[in-house]
Amino acid sequence: MSHALVTGAGSGIGAVIAAQLAAAGYQVSLLGRRLEPLQQTAAAASPSSCQAICCDVGIAEDVERAFAEASKSFGDIDVLVNCAGVAPTAPFHKLDSEQWQAVLNTNLNGVFNCTSQVIKGMRDRRGGRIINIASTASLKGYAYVSAYCAAKHGVLGLTRALALETAELGITVNAICPGYTDTEIIRQSVQQIVEKTGRSEEQALAQFTDTNPQGRLIQPDEIAGTVLWLCSEAARSVTGQAISVSGGETM
Repeated sequence: MSHALVTGAGSGIGAVIAAQLAAAGYQVSLLGRRLEPLQQTAAAASPSSCQAICCDVGIAEDVERAFAEASKSFGDIDVLVNCAGVAPTAPFHKLDSEQWQAVLNTNLNGVFNCTSQVIKGMRDRRGGRIINIASTASLKGYAYVSAYCAAKHGVLGLTRALALETAELGITVNAICPGYTDTEIIRQSVQQIVEKTGRSEEQALAQFTDTNPQGRLIQPDEIAGTVLWLCSEAARSVTGQAISVSGGETM
């Protein structure tokens, strides 16, 4: 049985990806900062084939420990899904170096830390899948999330470079770039807009759906479905790609 490891798996996109991988027959290690949401996701997905491990992907030593624990239980990691991320908002002129570093540490350094733990084994076995959950912010700019955009552009650059280094080794490295997705983070943002501006929930939601030509939020299962396809043999020639799941927002 193949082993997949998903970071940021306690909620949102990561939780849905982990659940769909378990349903597809993978043994799945779920990583995140808080144990309880990970355990809830694992229990709902498949208690026998999922394990929950606390980990801060921005701390290299913590990542090393967590990946060793994951491999001890389920063996070599065949699929790595880097999904952990944070996206605080602030105008650039109010962004301090501590906030900047915190965003880059999770969104970019976290991808480096986790990928570093699997790449040697994948190279030795001449096979593996690395899937980075990036963003349309890897492909374009958005106001008030400059640190997030910088980090996600970095993730895409890393994806493309590593794909070339591993192309002849049976390893694929790709980035999925979702548009605004229907998660608790977006719902909280909508509520904050309502509270601060007095707009209706529908008007607040339109700030996010209007960027999508389909006029809607992306659903997490659409991203998870793309992950499953990238894991399949049908996608063995797909590497170094930025796959936009955004209803046509980016092309």
